[in-house]
Amino acid sequence: MNQVLINLGFVTIYWYSAVLFVAFLIGGAIAINEAKKWKISEDFMVNLFFYVIIFGLLGARLYYVLFNLKFYNGNILSMFKVWEGGLAIHGGLIFGALVILIYSKKYKVNTVRIFDILAVSMLLGQAIGRWGNFFNGEAHGAATTLSALQSWHLPQFIINGMYIDGVYYIPTFLMESIWCLIGFVILYVIRSNKYTKLGQTTCLYMIWYGIGRFVIELFRTDSLMIGNFKVANIISVIMIIVGGIIFNKIRQGSIFANKYNDMGNTNEDIF
Repeated sequence: MNQVLINLGFVTIYWYSAVLFVAFLIGGAIAINEAKKWKISEDFMVNLFFYVIIFGLLGARLYYVLFNLKFYNGNILSMFKVWEGGLAIHGGLIFGALVILIYSKKYKVNTVRIFDILAVSMLLGQAIGRWGNFFNGEAHGAATTLSALQSWHLPQFIINGMYIDGVYYIPTFLMESIWCLIGFVILYVIRSNKYTKLGQTTCLYMIWYGIGRFVIELFRTDSLMIGNFKVANIISVIMIIVGGIIFNKIRQGSIFANKYNDMGNTNEDIF
């Protein structure tokens, strides 16, 4: 698989970077459109995206590097080659969430609503972004056979892309992309429900992505590890538990209180 999209000599654009850019662009556009409904300015959202993207990428890279220190020992410059891959989504989520919390509090914008707005867009962005891993030949599962991949009725270009260094691999990137795309549709519908409360969309994102990532991670062979445990599985369990506890807390009380789609409920946080 050719990782280079365009090579102009003085600058090289990689598929990985281009796919991430498209993911940010589409996810951001959907978030901005939703924010306008709540009279949250486009300037606020664009500035927020600027910091979220910068610190999210920094967090994703730092998270990945910290769990691969042996590989980068004596190879310091490789730590900065983000275009070669090596971004851990959980690190990006942690840093991105902190930026959202700080930035929204600073400008007195409803923090929970911002999380709800971005949760839906995040799943679509992740669904698109996983294709960057496809072009980099990473985030795949264990070795398999050509006949096995053909039996799944996959498009030929995916089968060809899963042929890496003479071996066919399970396309776990595709599993996660589809899972996130389905989650995007479900959360988009749920958020539109008149009885959905503030914060529930975010909690469902944590639960949905946590479940999907936990299962898919079982098939991956390039997982970040702590001892004998996969880091992503540990974080996924935490996301599921925390998301479930907060969802249950929000659910308590009147179904008419703290509704996401209550046009009069724009500035008061529920926490």
